[in-house]
Amino acid sequence: MSTAAAPVRSGAVLADLLPAARHRYAVDAALVLGGAALTGIAAQIAVPVPGSPVPVTGQTFAALLIGTALGARRGFLSLALYALVGMAGMPWFAEASSGWSMPSLGYVFGMLLAATVVGALARRGGDRSVLRTAGTMVLGSAIIYAIGVPYLALSTGMPLSAAVAVGLTPFLIGDALKAALAMGVLPTTWKLLGRRG
Repeated sequence: MSTAAAPVRSGAVLADLLPAARHRYAVDAALVLGGAALTGIAAQIAVPVPGSPVPVTGQTFAALLIGTALGARRGFLSLALYALVGMAGMPWFAEASSGWSMPSLGYVFGMLLAATVVGALARRGGDRSVLRTAGTMVLGSAIIYAIGVPYLALSTGMPLSAAVAVGLTPFLIGDALKAALAMGVLPTTWKLLGRRG
């Protein structure tokens, strides 16, 4: 008896494995809406960080997971919808906030770009093994901080070093835990699907 997994088509992301047939656009629209809603729900899992205007949330994990599962295009559309609706007043940013004036809005923009990049990497196999998933998640997190931290500094008037101290450093352990979770979930999902294929 062979234990080798049947190969799953290359260039696919997890969402591409859903049966769609004649309803591809409806499935894509549901995935995009679902991704935006999941990000909004995950943003409500928030723990304030003393001295920081940015809480620890499940939002970043959701954004990276959505990007890898849906791919670059659908991931981008999900996070763009999340950002636009939140800026328009839907209270689904962290801690039920919304609007344009939050010092943490840069992180939302970073998530939009990160979901797109990790989605492109997932299409190239960036979520198929533990090490590749780790690299994909680290790069996605780095993108979020590369946009979020300078935005935080500019919007609050604090020096960049202070923004790093309150907008990056306190979150590194949580991000490592989120990456570890993704490193377990995504490759395992691919293995299970490969065995079914």
